Amino acid sequence: MNVTRVRLLTCMVMPLLAACGTEPSGPVEGIPVTYTCCEARDIDRLYQPGQTLTVHWTVESPEEPGGTPPQVELAASLTGPFATVGDLKAATEGTPTVPGLLTFTAAPVRPSGMPDERPVSTIVIAPDTKPGYYNLVTSVVGDDNTASGGGHIVRVVPKP
Repeated sequence: MNVTRVRLLTCMVMPLLAACGTEPSGPVEGIPVTYTCCEARDIDRLYQPGQTLTVHWTVESPEEPGGTPPQVELAASLTGPFATVGDLKAATEGTPTVPGLLTFTAAPVRPSGMPDERPVSTIVIAPDTKPGYYNLVTSVVGDDNTASGGGHIVRVVPKP
């Protein structure tokens, strides 16, 4: 091969080989850890006055580590009682305020973002709570945004 062909081949192959490197060309943003409510066992059961509802947050971590741990606050509250599921749904769709509702609120949880962390929120249902249907509302607040969740219905029944 003559020198001109070698130079031409080098000019074409070198940029391609450089693109095969393992180092990224710029900073890589980590995929954030996400939190959602909740495990089925938390809501698919009957509660009695005086019991504690535990919200086990579902954590989805990125497959590749990286980025900074999230700066979020996890919140949960329980509002009711509603006589029927229909009453609860109507109230959450903007019907005027229903008199006699109570709201029980969990202390805010600030997870560290560690891979094996399993955050929980606890809501104490007062001993004199009336039976009925309660709306479990959860939210994840952080980085100038809020993600709220609702639609989880918890039933409180009288003590035997």
